Formats: sequence, C-alpha cells, structure tokens
Amino acid sequence: FILGFIKIHMAGSGSDGTEDSDSSAEREQTNSSESDGNMPKRQRLTRASTRLSQSSQVFLISAVYHYGGVTSFPSDTPDLKRAADHDESPPLTPTGNAPSSESELDISSPNASHDESQAKDQANRDSDKDLSHRPKRRRCHETYNFNMKCPTPGCNSLGHLTGKHERHFAVSGCPLYHNLSADECKVKAISREKQEEEVKAQEESNSRHATRHQTPTSKQSKYKEQVAEIRKGRNSGLQKEQKEKHMEHRQTHGNTREPLLENITSEYDLELFRKAQARASEDLEKLRIQGQITEGSNMIKTILFGRYELDTWYHSPYPEEYARLGRLYVCEFCLKYMKSQTILRRHMAKCVWKHPPGDEVYRKGSISVFEVDGKKNKIYCQNLCLLAKLFLDHKTLYYDVEPFLFYVMTEADNTGCHLVGYFSKEKNSFLNYNVSCILTMPQYMRQGFGKMLIDFSYLLSKVEEKVGSPERPLSDLGLISYRSYWKEVLLRYMYNFQGKEISIKEISQETAVNPVDIVSTLQSLQMLKYWKGKHLVLKRQDLIDEWKAKEIKRGNSNKTIDPSSLKWTPPKGT
Repeated sequence: FILGFIKIHMAGSGSDGTEDSDSSAEREQTNSSESDGNMPKRQRLTRASTRLSQSSQVFLISAVYHYGGVTSFPSDTPDLKRAADHDESPPLTPTGNAPSSESELDISSPNASHDESQAKDQANRDSDKDLSHRPKRRRCHETYNFNMKCPTPGCNSLGHLTGKHERHFAVSGCPLYHNLSADECKVKAISREKQEEEVKAQEESNSRHATRHQTPTSKQSKYKEQVAEIRKGRNSGLQKEQKEKHMEHRQTHGNTREPLLENITSEYDLELFRKAQARASEDLEKLRIQGQITEGSNMIKTILFGRYELDTWYHSPYPEEYARLGRLYVCEFCLKYMKSQTILRRHMAKCVWKHPPGDEVYRKGSISVFEVDGKKNKIYCQNLCLLAKLFLDHKTLYYDVEPFLFYVMTEADNTGCHLVGYFSKEKNSFLNYNVSCILTMPQYMRQGFGKMLIDFSYLLSKVEEKVGSPERPLSDLGLISYRSYWKEVLLRYMYNFQGKEISIKEISQETAVNPVDIVSTLQSLQMLKYWKGKHLVLKRQDLIDEWKAKEIKRGNSNKTIDPSSLKWTPPKGT
C-alpha cells in the first residue's frame, strides 16, 4: 500500500513540471534498481520518500504509524524538519503519546552517506525484531471512573459493607460511615453466609415433613424463648459514660457518620438491623452493576413539599440538572420543581395558585376533589406524575397525560388546598378501568385517605352506571388498600343483606365492583365454597361482627365519601 502510494505521488509530482533533472535521473535509477531487485526494499522506500512534497511526507509518516510500523526515515529532508518545527503540537511517537526525547522521532541529517543509511536501516530492522517480542498494547473498551470517591470524609472508597466487593462509591456501602472497617465487614459477611446456610438446611429438612398447619418445632420454640430472654435483658437506657461517648461521636462527625447503635437495643435486634443494611446495600450494588443506578447521578433523596420534608422511595425521571441535586424543592400548589430554598421562597411570593387547576367536583368540610384534564392542564399533570413516581415503583406514564383525567384530593386550611392524593383515569377505557394510577402522599398515609380515593373512584363508576376495576398491575401498597376496601364493602353488604340467596352479579351492580374482584376477595375471606357442583357464599358472622365492632369504635369519622356532596356529570364521549 505504501509503495503504491509513493509511486502515485512521484508520478503526480513529475507531471506538474516542478521536478529537476537530478530527480528524474534518480527516479530512473530507482526504477532500474527495483527491476534488478538488488537494493533493499526499505532503502527504496527511503530514497523515494525524500522526493515527496512536504504534505506527502507528513501523510506517509502518519500512514506508516497508522499501519503499526515503527520505521524511521534516515534520509528525511530539511523540509520535514521545518514542518515539525512549525507545528504547534508536538509530533507523536508510534505509541500515540508525545515523545519524551528527540531520539524517539529519529529524524536524521539529509547529508548522511549511503553506508550510514544502510547501518541505520539494519538497526531499525533489529529494533523491529525486538519490538515484535513485546506484548501488543491492548485497547480497553470498558471505562471505569476511578475519580469517583465515596462522599464520606476521610474514606478511600476501599471495602464494602456487604464484605463482597473491593470498592464502593456510595454511603450505603461505606464501612467507615457505618463505623466499621473493611476487614470487619468481610468477617461479618462470612458469619452471615454460614447462618444462611444453616437456616436453608433447616428449612429443607423441615419441608420434607411439612404440613399445611405445622406447629413450631422444639428447636424453633427454644430459639424463640432465647430471643425473648435476650430482649428482656437489654439495657433500659444508656449509662452516663455511654451517653458522653455517643454525644462526642455526634459532635465530632455530625451527619457524616452513622450514630453509634451499641447499647441502644439488644444485640439480637442490632444484628438483624445490620443484616438488613447489608442486604439493602447489596441490592443497590446490583442495580449499579446493571446500570440502573450510575455513579455521579444520584437519584433525588428528599423533597421539600410545603411544610414537610419527604424521603423519596424510587427514582423519578426529572431532568438531569435537577435529579443530580439529591434534594428538590416543590411548590405544593402548582407542583413546579426548583433547585434551592431561595428560588422556592421567591416563587411562593409570586405564585397565585392556591388549589389545583380544573373543576371542583366534590366538597365536604375541608376535603375537596378537583377534576383536572390532562389535555387542558398538561404541565400540571406532568409535574404531578413526576412527583408520584418518587413514591410508586411500577408507574410508567410521565409525559403522555392528554388521554387521562386526574382527580386530585386536597385538604383546605387558611393557606390553601394542600395535596392529599390523586388518582388518574382514562377518558375512554375499553376494559372499564376506573383507576389507572392512584397515590396518597406519604404525610397523609394511614389516615383513611386512600380508602376515600378508592371509594370516590367507585362512586364515579356508579354515576356512570358502569362496573369498574383498577388497572393492573397494582403496587404492593395499592393491593393492600384495595383488598381492605373490597373486604369492607362486602362485609357491609352482608351485614345489610336480609335475603336468603346472594348473587355475585347483584353485589357487583350495587357496589360497582368487578365480579372478578368480588370472587377473589370472597376466596381470601374463605367465604366461597364449592359444594355439590355449586359455588356457595358463606355468611361468616364472626367476620361481620368484627367489622361492625371496628365501625362502632371508629365512630362518625369524616374520612368517608358522601355521595350527596358530588357535583359531577360524566364527560362526553366516555
């Protein structure tokens, strides 16, 4: 390839008439020597290269470098030297790095004799042989960011809380943050593996003779008694010296280290907590290896929402410039997200929103529900979905909000209507789903608002004269809430039912609950039996009495939906 390239350039330089008679004669001599085959190939290459133009020579050198050669050009012309001198960047060696000395360039004088040229050619051939024995330089296609460091002050990123990895890049896997050393983590990991193997072997031996309602073995009962004794013997409080030690640790390290946990609880419970920490750290490490969590792009850990600071549960696809902050500031009325407390304070001074956009379709006391159209209020609904994803695992809808209606529940006070939760619903659902996504904000959980949202969705289905069901798959918390709601609806129906025959179809029409959900709930309550070729619904009075006792104890709570307070008509086309 190089010889052919030289011949082409030699022919080109002769055609434009700039070559003198000496060069023509020398070219004839070179051609004749090529036909005779007496001159070495490298000498022909060297002589021909001296007659190239400056650009041709530079290209030839880069071509030789590109094809892996380490050949020098002993009879280079001064033009090449001048080209190298005028170049702003230093010439590269065949390894691709800047040369450490002039000897690596190997540019010889143009007045060197023929014998010197042959001697240098022989030396170059010997160096080629020497280089051929060296291992080839590998190209690394995998990049590792070794500049990443653990954020814990004084940590060198070595070791891992699980004891299974050599390095860590997050606080969750930092031994120093957890007041441990890398060696201690490895020892604890070996101990945990042994315990897991023993438990697994015990479970395998028990499974051979397992029955559906197996009583605890003597070993299990003894272990339970030992745990109870351990927990009884724990210290009621910290001693004075221990308190001083804890306070000193807190003042020295602040939030950069985990608080000292010794002597706060029993050794058994502390060990359980350490196991849970190691397991969570291992799960995060797996996500990092799979690429779902990358170093340097931490997900949002907390959000400031109104008067609450909320810890997030899952990753949400906020823009990268916001997601990498770790903490987000969100306006609780318009749901706009910001980078700092100052920006939020300035925004709150100018924000005119005091309730969600859309129509207020329900109000009783301080509780209101607003119907927000995803097409009319696109930005608000997108921000609502991004906020919800921080607390939902299976949510996939973020930006395509136009086909949905959002029903936002709020609690009002003298400052405005505060977001309690919401559910979204398709405008045209072919499968009669009455809920696509549902969320109760963490600060309002376990207060009855989740059941209120579910009850409101079924109230809308009753007004539409349809049978509804939530869209699958349900999250873990969603499944618990719906199971509890369906159970309450069925027991209330059973309590008020005075007939002798119960039809699942009639229950479905009266409650707007899908028959499939009714059957699954009856099965979980063990109220559905198959007898003599027929399915029978058993009226379990014990469950009904238990439910009624809870209702009486709860009293007249305002955490219920009043159908008379609904001011809503089904949207057209649904």
